[in-house]
Amino acid sequence: MAGKTALKKFGKVLLGIFLFFVFLAVVTITRVDRSPIEEQDFYQETFQNLENLPFQKSQGEHWLAGWGKANMTPSQAVDLVGYAPRGPYEFVQDSSFVKTILLSNGKSQIAWLSYELLIVHPFLAEKVEEAIHSTFPEINQIIFTATHTHSGMGGYMPGPLGNLAFGGYQDEIVQLIADQTLLALGQAKSNMDTVAINFRKADAGELIANRFVKDGPTDPFVRQLIFTKKSGQKATLLTYSAHATCLSSKFMGLSGDYPFYLMQTMENKGFDFALFASGTVGSHKPIPNGNQPEDILRYAQELDSINQLKMSRYATIKNAGLEWVRLDLKLREPHLRISDNWRIRPWLFDELVGDTNPHLDILKLGNTLFIASSGEISGVFYEKWEKQVNAAGLNLIITTFNGGYIGYITPDSLYDEHFHEVREMNWYGPGNGQYFDDLISRIIEKAAL
Repeated sequence: MAGKTALKKFGKVLLGIFLFFVFLAVVTITRVDRSPIEEQDFYQETFQNLENLPFQKSQGEHWLAGWGKANMTPSQAVDLVGYAPRGPYEFVQDSSFVKTILLSNGKSQIAWLSYELLIVHPFLAEKVEEAIHSTFPEINQIIFTATHTHSGMGGYMPGPLGNLAFGGYQDEIVQLIADQTLLALGQAKSNMDTVAINFRKADAGELIANRFVKDGPTDPFVRQLIFTKKSGQKATLLTYSAHATCLSSKFMGLSGDYPFYLMQTMENKGFDFALFASGTVGSHKPIPNGNQPEDILRYAQELDSINQLKMSRYATIKNAGLEWVRLDLKLREPHLRISDNWRIRPWLFDELVGDTNPHLDILKLGNTLFIASSGEISGVFYEKWEKQVNAAGLNLIITTFNGGYIGYITPDSLYDEHFHEVREMNWYGPGNGQYFDDLISRIIEKAAL
């Protein structure tokens, strides 16, 4: 009798455990929504907002530019951010900088800000913007970007996911970054002068590869804006689409990876100042001959040499007209998947990740269209967009990490492949590839009017 009673109690315990896990699954897991993206309310709302969006405009007679940088290396070691959690860096291989270029046409001002960080987290962007608007209210548009180094410092990402995998959060780190941003902007402001602006493009395809499709398509180009003062001083803002993942994940030094060495090389060989902005890094990897600092330096030097030798386009931006706007994006519900057809529920995603600040910053300077994205757009889309802008007589530069982060934007044909980028990091698919493709194509159409 006692045995039957014990068995019943055990059965009730098992039933209770089973029901608990069923309940847990119901409240935390749901199916992937594969309904056509163009039929979604958010898709139609965003496109309607784009059509109605009033661009701010100003027309000047000439260009003015200045540039500056400030060291934002912490006084005490903080966790490295990139790859998997690795703990605090053990030494400083390269100091970390914030760099800025300030552009004006005499009527309006645009600031590009580049950080030697993995991303520019929305919380960090908000704090920096508050400081800038207080100190430099005359700046009309702020465009954030990062070098996307996977050996950079943490300490600027609040929330559960930030604490778990991205170096956590420290007030003093965010304050340091904000303070040094203001210092760099002050330098740029103080040395502004009349400049000529040129757009340059060079094919460096032999140093980049598709991360998932063997011999698959890539965006092979280095794209530059070159600012030349009457004194002969030169600065450049350049983009390239290879991930900054040259250094080994076992490397425990603070480093800017290849973008740091590329900027250093350029500043030693003709430019007074170089600012690196991550391009369409989704799906793209570098091809260095080794993963140690000396190998990465050689890779950067080779990239610089190829950039000098294989120019495919050069144009002067004479018209000192500026048009700028921010387009806030509506997105599908978060789709952080745990299997092909199952994902965690949106409320749990929001608790883990927090605000993702999805938007595009759009800037047209003369005949050059500049689009800054919150998502890691794949460079395989670029060829189509570039044909479109070239037919309209425009140049195109796309950057990422603009003070928002919404994961990867990859071709929808890859959505069911078991790749890290399209499963764990494609946060708002399926259909996100088509969504961004359609959006950027429409922005190009509007810019060509």
